[in-house]
Formats: sequence, structure tokens, C-alpha cells
Amino acid sequence: MALTVQNFIKLANFYNQMLMMMSAVCVEKGGVAIENYSGRFFVADTLEFVYEYGRRLMDANKNSVPSDVAAVIEKFRVQYERVKDLTTPTQKPIYEMTLEEFERVMNI
Repeated sequence: MALTVQNFIKLANFYNQMLMMMSAVCVEKGGVAIENYSGRFFVADTLEFVYEYGRRLMDANKNSVPSDVAAVIEKFRVQYERVKDLTTPTQKPIYEMTLEEFERVMNI
């Protein structure tokens, strides 16, 4: 996936939709607190991926990233700092893996 603003926006929209679904599931399950929802680990992993994509986008294209997109990346950074202890530990973060390494880890 090429580092583009459009791809980042798609990832950010996916993450925001997933948060909305997580909230809906918690309500439907009787008002489960988000801190107790088992899917919070996947959401933290997704946030890590989206933030890292945005960070790399900023590093590669600092002058061509619109200020509103840069603000969203910063917002995701702040959110990620709060939940980074929930992310799945690996020897190498997923966003640094090659496709071959990812397939091997996922046993594909």
C-alpha cells in the first residue's frame, strides 16, 4: 500500500467506524464498559497501525500533507499513547514486517 493521504483517510475512517461498532456492541451486551470489552486489544492494535501509517506518511511527505490530516495524525498519536500497553507484543511490530514475515507469523 503506497503511503498516500487518501489511504490514510480510508484507514482513519475504518478505525472510527470500528470504534462506533465497539460502542454499539458494548451497549447491546448490557452496557459493558469499554475497558472490559475483549475487543479492546484488537482496537489498540488497529490504532497502532493507523497511527504508524500516518507517522510514516508525515515523514515521507511532510510538505504535502494537509494541516487537517496532520491534526488527525496527532490526535491518533495521543490516543495511541494512552492505549499502547494494550497492543499485542511481538518481537517486531507488524508495521515493520515484510509481507513474508507477516505471512509466517500469521501462518498463512
